[in-house]
Amino acid sequence: MTDPRYADAVAEPAVIRGGQWLTVRDCKRVLVVAHTMTYAQRLRDAFELLARDLRIQVTFTVAPHPFGGGVHRYLRHLGISVVPWQQVVHKPFDLALAAGSRGIEQIDAPVIRLPHGAGHIKPLRQDDITPTASTRPAGMLSRTQLTHDGKVTPAAIGLSHRRDLDELARSCPEALPVATVLGDPAHDRLTAGLPRRAEFRRALGLRPGERLLVVSSTWGPTSTFGRLDALLPQLLDHLTAPYRVLVLTHPNIWAGHGGWQVNAWLRDCAQRGVSVLPPTSDWEAPLIGADVLLGDHGSLTAYGTLTDVPVLLTHSPRRAMTPSSPAAALARTAPVLSPGRPLMEQLKYAAREFRSGQYAEVAESLTSEPGRFHRRMRALMYRMLDLGEPAFPAQPPDLPLPPALLEPLPHPHGPANKRPEDTAHELVTRPGASPCDSEEFDQSRSA
Repeated sequence: MTDPRYADAVAEPAVIRGGQWLTVRDCKRVLVVAHTMTYAQRLRDAFELLARDLRIQVTFTVAPHPFGGGVHRYLRHLGISVVPWQQVVHKPFDLALAAGSRGIEQIDAPVIRLPHGAGHIKPLRQDDITPTASTRPAGMLSRTQLTHDGKVTPAAIGLSHRRDLDELARSCPEALPVATVLGDPAHDRLTAGLPRRAEFRRALGLRPGERLLVVSSTWGPTSTFGRLDALLPQLLDHLTAPYRVLVLTHPNIWAGHGGWQVNAWLRDCAQRGVSVLPPTSDWEAPLIGADVLLGDHGSLTAYGTLTDVPVLLTHSPRRAMTPSSPAAALARTAPVLSPGRPLMEQLKYAAREFRSGQYAEVAESLTSEPGRFHRRMRALMYRMLDLGEPAFPAQPPDLPLPPALLEPLPHPHGPANKRPEDTAHELVTRPGASPCDSEEFDQSRSA
């Protein structure tokens, strides 16, 4: 039994108690609020800008969210200790970073809220308001997301593009004074990594003459994954050499359904040599290595326009996209998959009709501050912390090499000495990260 004299110390970590419990003292205290794995991955571009500064103590927590499965383990594999949400709410911090809005009104700190995708794609849900799809505001720029009890919650709202200011003026004009255009970190990482395409393709194990088809999916019923019953037979039975296939899925799919279930649904992929990238892995290098992209209205497809390769859309649901988003712009220009025609035929058509620069306008719509996110984000954080910036440039991190693809298997059941569930784990992520197992996305274990 715990000695009651020390029960309080056991319950509350030293990083929260502060004072005599800490070795490095008198630090500015920054709280990172990671609701989901997607949010945590986006926030990483921000909090790693603080990593080397001995004047700053960064603390991490996970706020309650329906898609919170897997985020605790993701953070732990980055070497991050997570402080329970209940122990950080209403505790004073000098600054907080978040990519979502749930619960941030309970944080006792000025909050910087960042976007977490390629522009603001998803409109406010229909059950929140009644207007038609074309007039619904971007969900994350709506008054519902930005205010609490009639007051704007974030102290700063980071935006990717200047056009977001116009959207904000329509949806929540009282938030305009705290809005600032920072840029897009994923755009900047991808752009910086483009010259390394040949290196990434070698790491993926692509041979001369082979073509990499990347299949990307956001989450939700109108996504590629939501229509997988129609697409999977085409991928497994009708796609032939020289194509190798890599599937990139949104972390919310894994968090929503659980890792075991998603792996079970995709088991035929592993059996047939179709690779599935774990949601814990970096997706930028495989995207840069692609020869053709088959995707939906999600962020990855929009980011794929930076690589200047043919794009074939699986679906383009207008009601699921804000009209001004990069995804909507891509849906107006890219060819759409016809389920009644052979996939190979349509891939050849998309490649034949493609012209370099065809999606340049979509790529340019991702951000109005290309190459400047890390510099602008660091300047904002240090200004709000009332500290001088470090004396070295803020730059996007180098992309890690991607894991090797599964080898195509001539027999539908694969090698005799491997079970299908074994091959599903062959793709690994950067050192220190985990493969996607069922426990990782078991939300009950992540609470």
